Amino acid sequence: HCKMSTQDELKKQTGYRAVDDYVRSGMVVGLGTGSTAYYAVERLGEKLKSGELTDIVAIPTSIRTKEQAESLGIPLVTLDTHSKLDVAIDGADNVDPGFNLVKGGGGALLREKMVELAADTFIVIVDESKLCDGLGPGFPIPVEITPFCHEHTIRVISDLPSCAGCKPVLRMGSSSNNKCDGDEIAVTDNGNYIVDLHFTGNIKNVPKMAADLKRVCGVVDHGIFSGMTSAVICAGNEGVTVTTPQKKDKIIFNVVVASAVATSIALIATAISRRR
Repeated sequence: HCKMSTQDELKKQTGYRAVDDYVRSGMVVGLGTGSTAYYAVERLGEKLKSGELTDIVAIPTSIRTKEQAESLGIPLVTLDTHSKLDVAIDGADNVDPGFNLVKGGGGALLREKMVELAADTFIVIVDESKLCDGLGPGFPIPVEITPFCHEHTIRVISDLPSCAGCKPVLRMGSSSNNKCDGDEIAVTDNGNYIVDLHFTGNIKNVPKMAADLKRVCGVVDHGIFSGMTSAVICAGNEGVTVTTPQKKDKIIFNVVVASAVATSIALIATAISRRR
């Protein structure tokens, strides 16, 4: 039985905390996709099994999540029968100080966005490695496009002024990661392709780029989730922090301050022990 890696431990802390803090009996819950969301699904299954939560139905955002939820006995529905959710819980590939997200590294961005836009509360769970000072360089922006004339659509995207400086890479192999791990073009759960936009510098205007991409004919949707986040639960070596856009306290600031405080305490402790 191998010991859980530190990063997995952090992911587990945020996934469990999200369910413990935000899910109540009788709710309709959106279940995200990916290595962090996995733990939220696991926790929901545990609490239903123990009877601590009852009368829950959940909407999965991918075939992978659906299979995990079914294996845990979580009752599932779809947006077709439940267009309004109480809460959705999902990870993110990058989070900027304005609570804009990059999602879709796992290839489920369209279903994630459909489900999470329908939720009253959207809880984002990450470890501190996902925090960044601006979207772009930290994680390529995934864009789901139709297979029909996909090369043309990629050219149109590249020519958008708001995407200036991006290097578009068609996702190959498995759609569930952005590594080139096969010779075939990756296909999403919806039968589409994904192009990952690589940036070397911060995207200047995230909401504008998001709107411009969405307007391109042939683009189904993209991995920028702007203005959707209700709270970010972030785990780091200093513990778990919960931040909300309402508080206006920037996530990055919290993490920086926390580590600065820890360093100061360590220095003071060293100084005191030397005096002794």
